[in-house]
Amino acid sequence: MHTLAADSSENTGASNQAWRSDAVRKVDADAIRSADTHLIPLALAGFPQIDFYFKDETSHPTGSLKHRLARSLFLYALCNGWLRQGGTVVEASSGSTAVSEAYFADLLDLPFIAVMPTGTSPEKIAEIEFHRGRCHLVDGPTRVIDESRRIARETGGHFMDQFTYAERATDWRGNNNIAESIFSQMRAERHPVPAWIVCGVGTGGTTATLGRFVRYQRHATRIAACDPEHSVFFDYFVSGDADLHLNRGSRIEGIGRPRVEASFLRDAVDAMLQVPDLASIAAIHELEVRLGRRVGGSTGTNFVAALELALEMQARNESGSIVVILCDGGERYRHSYYDPAWLVENGFDLEMNKQALAATLDSGTTLPFAVRGARHEVQ
Repeated sequence: MHTLAADSSENTGASNQAWRSDAVRKVDADAIRSADTHLIPLALAGFPQIDFYFKDETSHPTGSLKHRLARSLFLYALCNGWLRQGGTVVEASSGSTAVSEAYFADLLDLPFIAVMPTGTSPEKIAEIEFHRGRCHLVDGPTRVIDESRRIARETGGHFMDQFTYAERATDWRGNNNIAESIFSQMRAERHPVPAWIVCGVGTGGTTATLGRFVRYQRHATRIAACDPEHSVFFDYFVSGDADLHLNRGSRIEGIGRPRVEASFLRDAVDAMLQVPDLASIAAIHELEVRLGRRVGGSTGTNFVAALELALEMQARNESGSIVVILCDGGERYRHSYYDPAWLVENGFDLEMNKQALAATLDSGTTLPFAVRGARHEVQ
């Protein structure tokens, strides 16, 4: 009896190991199939000595920066032994991470449940369901974490918890992460080492990867994190108070949080900027004209922050390059940021602000928006 039980246990263990090995192979194969994302230059007449580039993450199979994060989170969970064959995967998300995780769960034939705020765009919900994921909507972003834990517990599944593990799941030393990709693509440019790389904060995983990489490689590049309204990250950066919280969420999907998340490492970035939502929305409409395509709201936040930094450089008569993370495409926001009725309903009067922003781009004039900024020296 004892021998049979041992044999049964060994067979089960061998089966789990074989499944895990094949799952890692499938996730790695996705990275090998995926070509690098493009780096798009944007010349602005008002900034003749500063070169702007957009790191376009929309060409990933799931259309956003979060594809990198989801791949890393799945590999991290697999190699830690947290995922099992047939086990449910649960994630708390405002949409894009859930889309990407649904893709990888489908790749591994694992059930997937996305816990999201009720205001998540219908386009993102449709993409999650396309990848055979289920959407569980809750009232308000403050409930998504607790609800995700409950569902994982009741289903016997695994809560991926991007807001805790994003900063540690990615190999920040290299291995084709976003930072290594940017510096490789900048090799032949006029200013190959960027003065700034600008990225919004959702989990904080990307800013942690960027900040660690530039220090590891001893680059002079500085990392600017940016935050929308109705988020605690900027105030946390300034105060260091990890207990900050809000009772509402960001209107810029994908970035901003009502509480301080473990994956945001404030000492891994050099500066923090908080951008008004009106500026972010005006920026994506102006970028549609300049880039010939629609981008998501977080890219607008990043771009406005980059312009603020460029104005500071220009005032000091500095030249250089700035890389802006283009997080996702605007097709996911047809019913919000690009819907005239939604804009009116949410109090966004764009025309005058677009004209003022265009003047900044063309003439280098001061931004028409009040952008909050802070910096600290890492001890």
